[in-house]
Amino acid sequence: MRIAIVSDIHDNIWKLAAALERIQDADALICCGDLCSPFVVNRLGEGFAGPIHIVFGNNDGDRFRISLNARRFGQIMIHGELAELELGGKRIAVHHYDDVGRLIAASGRFDIVCYGHNHQCEVVREEGVLRINPGEIFGGLSGASTYVVFDTDSDQAARFEV
Repeated sequence: MRIAIVSDIHDNIWKLAAALERIQDADALICCGDLCSPFVVNRLGEGFAGPIHIVFGNNDGDRFRISLNARRFGQIMIHGELAELELGGKRIAVHHYDDVGRLIAASGRFDIVCYGHNHQCEVVREEGVLRINPGEIFGGLSGASTYVVFDTDSDQAARFEV
């Protein structure tokens, strides 16, 4: 199973569209928060047919309308602030904040922990737990629009730039 992981879109629908074009062969999509505006949910739902798992970030101010828009798409699941998933035989936790993500990873309860917030792409395996920060789709803070694709069969993660 191939899982695409994005974070910190911050309304950059142009970079999001480019990323969605490139991940069409993924089986699932994880978004680690900071979509920002409710219309970004529409772009996700229209641009990716597989399951989409979303957690809220600190810049998702209109959570009501984000959730309302998500109801239009059967493949979108809004998990609140923490998602605990099992995909491709892997136990996965998703949270927006990098510091909280590191604490969740240290618990050892999950195979993979995904997070964002600091806009810095990071793929690190420590003590059997793979931590993935896909960086930012936005591209305005780090200077790069990045995402990660994790393959559950090979147990490998790869970073891509839009």
